Amino acid sequence: MTVRPIVISGEPVLHEPAAPVTKFDDELRTLVQDMFDTMDEAPGVGLAAPQVGVGLQVFVYDYPEDDGTPRRGVAINPTLLISPLEIRDTTDADDEGCLSFPGERFPLVRAEKALLRAVDLEGKPFEIECDGWFARIFQHEYDHLLGYLYTDRLDYEFNKQASKIERKRGWGKPGKSWMPGIDNLED
Repeated sequence: MTVRPIVISGEPVLHEPAAPVTKFDDELRTLVQDMFDTMDEAPGVGLAAPQVGVGLQVFVYDYPEDDGTPRRGVAINPTLLISPLEIRDTTDADDEGCLSFPGERFPLVRAEKALLRAVDLEGKPFEIECDGWFARIFQHEYDHLLGYLYTDRLDYEFNKQASKIERKRGWGKPGKSWMPGIDNLED
């Protein structure tokens, strides 16, 4: 098991679009396995390659069905189609968090439905249609591949709070990370 450090808001790789994967080789398989190990140790339900400092279009997820049926996988070079956003007050939105902005939760309106199209580790195309929290996870991880953190999408009031927390903790600049299983920043 190899757990990688998770970079924190301010690391440049988190704030720029990730590059498409062009080589489906052992290096990619190692990255994906390390990402699963890191996500599991964090613990999280999704993790994008930029969060472990790698600017590639890859994310992993692990979010079981309501009946406990596993839904665990990797999405490489994804595209994501979403349903229109519901117009509602942010205070009625579900709270969201991020391993790259650890320990904080803010309300964010996300689309209720999503269609993920990607390829797997062998380069084989697949698609997953989903809704609810599973759709939220895909939107969150896909945003990482576009160079966005969920805090970038917050309404003004909550974005202001997030910015204050970022300054107070010394984040927002390169070189900050935490190690799942050692640091407890998600508590």
